[in-house]
Amino acid sequence: MPLLLFNKPCRVMCQFSASDGRQTLANYLRMPAVYPAGRLDFESEGLLLLTDDGQLQARISDPRHKLDKHYRVQVEGIASTTALQQLLAGVDLKDGAARAIEAESVREPPDLWARVPPIRVRKSIPTSWLSISINEGRNRQVRRMTAAVGLPTLRLVRERIGPWSLDHLQPGEYRSLPTETAWQQLKSYHLRGAD
Repeated sequence: MPLLLFNKPCRVMCQFSASDGRQTLANYLRMPAVYPAGRLDFESEGLLLLTDDGQLQARISDPRHKLDKHYRVQVEGIASTTALQQLLAGVDLKDGAARAIEAESVREPPDLWARVPPIRVRKSIPTSWLSISINEGRNRQVRRMTAAVGLPTLRLVRERIGPWSLDHLQPGEYRSLPTETAWQQLKSYHLRGAD
Protein backbone atom coordinates (compact mmCIF):
# COMPACT_ATOMS: atom_id res chain seq x y z
CA MET A 1 0.00 0.00 0.00
CA PRO A 2 1.37 3.46 -0.80
CA LEU A 3 1.97 6.47 1.42
CA LEU A 4 -1.00 8.80 0.93
CA LEU A 5 -0.50 12.57 0.93
CA PHE A 6 -3.94 13.98 1.71
CA ASN A 7 -5.04 17.61 1.85
CA LYS A 8 -7.33 17.53 4.89
CA PRO A 9 -10.12 20.10 4.67
CA CYS A 10 -11.08 22.26 7.63
CA ARG A 11 -13.53 20.62 10.04
CA VAL A 12 -12.63 17.03 9.24
CA MET A 13 -11.66 14.67 12.05
CA CYS A 14 -8.35 12.77 11.63
CA GLN A 15 -10.05 9.41 12.09
CA PHE A 16 -12.18 7.02 10.08
CA SER A 17 -14.78 6.12 12.70
CA ALA A 18 -17.97 8.17 13.07
CA SER A 19 -17.70 11.24 15.27
CA ASP A 20 -20.97 12.88 16.38
CA GLY A 21 -22.02 13.76 12.85
CA ARG A 22 -18.72 15.45 12.00
CA GLN A 23 -16.93 14.63 8.77
CA THR A 24 -14.06 12.15 9.06
CA LEU A 25 -11.41 10.78 6.76
CA ALA A 26 -13.95 8.15 5.66
CA ASN A 27 -15.83 10.91 3.81
CA TYR A 28 -12.81 11.29 1.49
CA LEU A 29 -10.77 8.08 1.54
CA ARG A 30 -12.14 4.62 0.79
CA MET A 31 -8.96 2.67 1.44
CA PRO A 32 -8.96 -0.10 3.99
CA ALA A 33 -6.37 -0.33 6.75
CA VAL A 34 -4.56 2.99 6.30
CA TYR A 35 -3.91 5.10 9.36
CA PRO A 36 -2.74 8.68 9.90
CA ALA A 37 0.96 9.13 10.64
CA GLY A 38 0.40 12.05 12.99
CA ARG A 39 -2.59 14.32 13.52
CA LEU A 40 -4.03 17.60 12.35
CA ASP A 41 -6.71 19.19 14.53
CA PHE A 42 -10.34 19.57 13.45
CA GLU A 43 -10.09 23.26 12.48
CA SER A 44 -6.70 22.95 10.73
CA GLU A 45 -6.15 22.20 7.06
CA GLY A 46 -3.46 20.77 4.89
CA LEU A 47 -1.06 17.88 4.63
CA LEU A 48 -1.87 14.66 6.43
CA LEU A 49 0.12 11.48 5.78
CA LEU A 50 -1.53 8.05 5.89
CA THR A 51 -0.09 4.57 5.46
CA ASP A 52 -0.68 0.91 6.26
CA ASP A 53 3.06 0.37 6.87
CA GLY A 54 3.36 0.30 10.66
CA GLN A 55 7.13 0.94 10.59
CA LEU A 56 6.76 3.93 8.28
CA GLN A 57 3.90 5.31 10.37
CA ALA A 58 5.97 4.97 13.55
CA ARG A 59 9.03 6.54 11.91
CA ILE A 60 7.05 9.58 10.70
CA SER A 61 5.17 10.01 13.99
CA ASP A 62 8.00 9.34 16.44
CA PRO A 63 8.99 12.65 18.08
CA ARG A 64 12.62 11.46 18.42
CA HIS A 65 13.07 11.84 14.65
CA LYS A 66 11.80 15.45 14.64
CA LEU A 67 10.57 15.82 11.08
CA ASP A 68 10.17 19.49 10.22
CA LYS A 69 6.55 20.56 9.80
CA HIS A 70 5.90 23.76 7.87
CA TYR A 71 2.74 25.87 8.25
CA ARG A 72 1.14 28.99 6.80
CA VAL A 73 -0.73 30.69 9.61
CA GLN A 74 -3.21 33.55 9.45
CA VAL A 75 -3.27 35.36 12.78
CA GLU A 76 -5.30 38.11 14.36
CA GLY A 77 -3.10 41.21 14.58
CA ILE A 78 0.15 42.24 12.93
CA ALA A 79 3.20 40.21 13.89
CA SER A 80 5.93 42.36 15.37
CA THR A 81 9.63 41.56 15.20
CA THR A 82 9.47 40.96 18.96
CA ALA A 83 6.68 38.37 18.59
CA LEU A 84 8.61 36.53 15.86
CA GLN A 85 11.78 36.56 17.99
CA GLN A 86 9.78 35.13 20.91
CA LEU A 87 8.53 32.27 18.73
CA LEU A 88 12.11 31.50 17.68
CA ALA A 89 13.51 31.80 21.23
CA GLY A 90 10.72 29.68 22.69
CA VAL A 91 7.50 30.27 24.58
CA ASP A 92 6.21 28.59 27.71
CA LEU A 93 3.16 26.37 27.21
CA LYS A 94 1.33 24.33 29.84
CA ASP A 95 3.16 21.19 28.66
CA GLY A 96 6.60 22.82 28.51
CA ALA A 97 8.60 25.21 26.38
CA ALA A 98 8.14 25.18 22.61
CA ARG A 99 10.02 27.03 19.91
CA ALA A 100 9.76 27.51 16.19
CA ILE A 101 12.73 26.62 14.00
CA GLU A 102 11.46 29.21 11.51
CA ALA A 103 9.05 32.12 12.01
CA GLU A 104 8.61 35.02 9.64
CA SER A 105 5.95 37.37 8.34
CA VAL A 106 4.82 36.57 4.81
CA ARG A 107 2.25 37.78 2.33
CA GLU A 108 -1.06 35.99 2.00
CA PRO A 109 -0.43 32.92 -0.16
CA PRO A 110 -1.78 33.84 -3.62
CA ASP A 111 -2.75 30.30 -4.61
CA LEU A 112 -4.44 29.28 -1.36
CA TRP A 113 -7.96 27.90 -1.67
CA ALA A 114 -10.89 29.60 0.06
CA ARG A 115 -11.54 28.20 3.50
CA VAL A 116 -14.92 26.60 4.18
CA PRO A 117 -16.25 27.96 6.45
CA PRO A 118 -14.52 31.35 6.16
CA ILE A 119 -12.56 32.72 9.13
CA ARG A 120 -14.21 35.25 11.40
CA VAL A 121 -13.43 38.82 10.38
CA ARG A 122 -13.38 41.83 12.69
CA LYS A 123 -13.31 45.15 10.90
CA SER A 124 -11.31 46.81 13.67
CA ILE A 125 -8.60 44.12 13.95
CA PRO A 126 -6.20 43.45 11.06
CA THR A 127 -4.88 40.01 10.21
CA SER A 128 -1.49 38.90 8.96
CA TRP A 129 0.21 35.74 7.70
CA LEU A 130 3.17 33.88 9.15
CA SER A 131 5.37 31.07 7.92
CA ILE A 132 6.19 28.81 10.88
CA SER A 133 8.18 25.58 11.06
CA ILE A 134 8.45 23.31 14.07
CA ASN A 135 10.01 19.89 14.58
CA GLU A 136 7.70 18.68 17.31
CA GLY A 137 4.05 17.77 17.09
CA ARG A 138 2.27 18.48 20.34
CA ASN A 139 -1.49 18.95 20.43
CA ARG A 140 -2.46 22.29 18.81
CA GLN A 141 1.14 23.43 19.29
CA VAL A 142 1.32 26.17 16.65
CA ARG A 143 -2.02 27.63 17.75
CA ARG A 144 -0.88 27.72 21.36
CA MET A 145 2.47 29.25 20.41
CA THR A 146 0.95 32.11 18.41
CA ALA A 147 -1.56 32.77 21.20
CA ALA A 148 1.32 32.95 23.70
CA VAL A 149 2.78 35.91 21.77
CA GLY A 150 -0.57 37.69 21.43
CA LEU A 151 -1.42 36.52 17.89
CA PRO A 152 -4.43 34.17 17.99
CA THR A 153 -4.51 31.79 15.03
CA LEU A 154 -7.44 32.22 12.66
CA ARG A 155 -6.36 29.78 9.98
CA LEU A 156 -3.66 27.13 9.95
CA VAL A 157 -2.53 25.24 6.84
CA ARG A 158 0.19 22.58 7.03
CA GLU A 159 2.15 22.66 3.79
CA ARG A 160 4.98 20.22 4.42
CA ILE A 161 6.11 17.34 6.64
CA GLY A 162 9.75 16.33 6.18
CA PRO A 163 10.31 15.62 2.47
CA TRP A 164 6.61 15.65 1.55
CA SER A 165 4.53 18.68 0.58
CA LEU A 166 1.03 19.53 -0.59
CA ASP A 167 2.20 20.86 -3.94
CA HIS A 168 -1.06 21.57 -5.77
CA LEU A 169 -3.46 19.24 -3.94
CA GLN A 170 -6.84 20.84 -3.31
CA PRO A 171 -8.87 20.14 -0.14
CA GLY A 172 -10.09 16.53 -0.14
CA GLU A 173 -7.60 15.42 -2.81
CA TYR A 174 -4.72 13.01 -2.32
CA ARG A 175 -1.86 11.47 -4.19
CA SER A 176 0.04 8.33 -3.42
CA LEU A 177 3.67 7.28 -3.36
CA PRO A 178 4.91 3.68 -3.37
CA THR A 179 6.07 2.74 0.12
CA GLU A 180 9.60 2.07 -1.17
CA THR A 181 9.76 5.59 -2.64
CA ALA A 182 8.52 7.08 0.64
CA TRP A 183 11.29 5.27 2.56
CA GLN A 184 13.91 6.46 0.05
CA GLN A 185 12.71 10.06 0.32
CA LEU A 186 12.79 9.86 4.10
CA LYS A 187 16.35 8.51 4.08
CA SER A 188 17.49 11.19 1.60
CA TYR A 189 15.86 13.87 3.74
CA HIS A 190 17.86 12.74 6.78
CA LEU A 191 21.09 12.45 4.81
CA ARG A 192 20.71 16.10 3.80
CA GLY A 193 20.73 16.92 7.52
CA ALA A 194 17.20 18.38 7.46
CA ASP A 195 16.57 17.32 10.99
